[in-house]
Amino acid sequence: MSGAASIGGAPVGRIDTLQPLEGLSVRALRRWCDGGHEALAEDLGCALGEDHGDRAARAFDALCRQCLSGCRRPLMRHGGGCLCLGADEAAFAQLVRTATEGDREDALMLACCMVRHDLAPILVHLAQAAGLALRSALVSWQRPSALH
Repeated sequence: MSGAASIGGAPVGRIDTLQPLEGLSVRALRRWCDGGHEALAEDLGCALGEDHGDRAARAFDALCRQCLSGCRRPLMRHGGGCLCLGADEAAFAQLVRTATEGDREDALMLACCMVRHDLAPILVHLAQAAGLALRSALVSWQRPSALH
């Protein structure tokens, strides 16, 4: 593993200590990397219904594709079941959170560290769309069931 790659994958925390949106962002990134859009759509479809789940997965797919196509170096991640949080995963989760909360300047700063500067505004827009979709999934998962 190269020096830059090992830095991006270096454990900086644990995924189970993240706030819900950040944790879901990292889990969705791992799921997308392992199984693609279809696997993520299936997972989100359970929470949001098939149409909304597919829409959320498409938003996340666009974010991941943009992030990976314009990245300054390969994005490092841990395996799907790993509890470690890698440095790149932490930055990705922060990008999604800050963009979703409307902190555009902070989100742009993070995006500039991840992709070429000319792609950063697009990445922030996609992170916001994906974050809002994931937030909807969280609300749906946390809603008590009407069934007994």
